[in-house]
Amino acid sequence: MQNAESNSEQLGQLVREAITEYFCNLDGTNARNIYSLVINQIERPLLETVMQHANNNQSKAAQWLGISRNTLRKLIAKYNVT
Repeated sequence: MQNAESNSEQLGQLVREAITEYFCNLDGTNARNIYSLVINQIERPLLETVMQHANNNQSKAAQWLGISRNTLRKLIAKYNVT
C-alpha cells in the first residue's frame, strides 16, 4: 500500500505530465496565465471529489483540505459544487 508521500509524488508527476502536454499542444501560441488556468481546472474537481469522499460533510472536507469551513463554502458557491 502506498503512503501519503508517494501518493503526493504521483500527483505531482501527473501535474508535470499535464503541463508538459499543454506546452506541446500550444502549437506556437504563447503561454499565458498558466497559474490561473491550472487552478481553475483543478479546484472544481478537487472540491467535488473531496466532498464526495467526505459524504458532503463540509467540516470534514475543510479539515482534509487544510482550509477553513468558510473558505470551503465560498469555493463551493464559486464553482456551484453540489
